[in-house]
Amino acid sequence: MRRCLELAALGAGSVSPNPMVGAVIVHNDRVIGEGYHHKYGEAHAEVNAVNMVVNRYDNYAELLRQSTIYVSLEPCAHHGKTPPCADLIIRHQIPNVVVGCRDPFPQVDGKGIEKLEAAGINVTVGVLEDECLWLNRRFFTRVQKHRPYIILKWAQTTDGFFAPANGSQHWITGIESRKLVHQWRAEEDAILVGKNTVLADNPQLNVRLANGRSPKRVIIDRNLTLPATLNVFDKTVETLVFNQVKTDIDENLKYIALEDFDRYVPQYIMFQLYMQDVQSVIIEGGANTLNGFINEGLWDEARIFTGASVLCEGIKAPVITGVNGGRQDIGDDSLQIFYNKQIKH
Repeated sequence: MRRCLELAALGAGSVSPNPMVGAVIVHNDRVIGEGYHHKYGEAHAEVNAVNMVVNRYDNYAELLRQSTIYVSLEPCAHHGKTPPCADLIIRHQIPNVVVGCRDPFPQVDGKGIEKLEAAGINVTVGVLEDECLWLNRRFFTRVQKHRPYIILKWAQTTDGFFAPANGSQHWITGIESRKLVHQWRAEEDAILVGKNTVLADNPQLNVRLANGRSPKRVIIDRNLTLPATLNVFDKTVETLVFNQVKTDIDENLKYIALEDFDRYVPQYIMFQLYMQDVQSVIIEGGANTLNGFINEGLWDEARIFTGASVLCEGIKAPVITGVNGGRQDIGDDSLQIFYNKQIKH
């Protein structure tokens, strides 16, 4: 099952809104096949693991009838982009299935396990369950809470400031931290910032210092006052602009009007992202935007860099409390992780 988790993690950034899943097939204590879900819309982990056995061994049918398949998430039981994996296991008569955790998606949620057991297959559920649940916390959050998994990220100076008082750009962290942030971007579905951050930094909000695809850009601009010449409007990446003026589409630039911009704005935005199959979002600023989500308790994870610089005055960095997820050094910077106490780690 640990190998299933290692394999599943290789799908990070490529399978959303599906979960990350790994599968391993064992015959007489020897691994004969393994696979993972590579990309949304493509073959699931179980299919890739079975195909490895089929392609490697002439007597694959006999081997599979004597094997155990380990899978980090309950095999699906419905026709989606691909056929049900439970049916695949039954068709190849694999006698034993070990499942890390159940799938809460309504069209699965125990139905895969029931189908396997009805076919006479021995099913064991709950091996490394906590680890399997944690790996797919983004998927489970979207399915169970009807919103994306929310990651807050910011950098602060040693004396607790977020930016200069005049809102000008000021690099707090070093290149190592910036590379790590770009890797994070490649792993999430969307990146969100407020109007002031766009004005101050003119960011590209894409992936340049790491490998991977750039996430959707999400901008909050209540009155649509941001100049169209800014980098975020270059149409190289799908960009959603939440405002109170208009709903419109200009190629991959989408304007979404919220009826009430005085209450529940974070909640409305997250529900809109959920409706567009966004499974995770990383919120990078500014301070007002971050504090808006913190004050509503609407976050799952916070990643806070502290750089070596000192500002003495300026915009105060957000303050957050939660479960301590550990600290590590990234170059000359310090990275502290917090988790919302409502989630299990």
